[in-house]
Amino acid sequence: MIKKIDKNAIRKGRHQRIRNKISGTAERQRMNVYRSNANIYVQVIDYVKGHTICSCSTLDKEIAPQIADMTKEQAAKLVGETAAKRAIAAGIKEVVFDRGGYLYTGRVANVADGAREAGLTL
Repeated sequence: MIKKIDKNAIRKGRHQRIRNKISGTAERQRMNVYRSNANIYVQVIDYVKGHTICSCSTLDKEIAPQIADMTKEQAAKLVGETAAKRAIAAGIKEVVFDRGGYLYTGRVANVADGAREAGLTL
């Protein structure tokens, strides 16, 4: 019998290993990325209080019209830039980048690049 590998379970295990080593502080909040097949979501999470400071995704009303003609990687970069601008507006200049168990390539790397270009320190 052929058994199919559960890639999401492997990703969750990888994410748990990352979370054991990476944690936000009061000075450096955690920037979390979640990637689905169609969309990408970014949150800046206050580690001490345990709530979301700001968030951004491809489903936001101000971003959705801009990404209509973009590729997924270009849209991910725009989401990273927008999330960084919102974080800077909230008074956050440095974050810890939590890639959510995904490999640091493609859309996840573009989110980080967009955030760096907007002035956020990762």
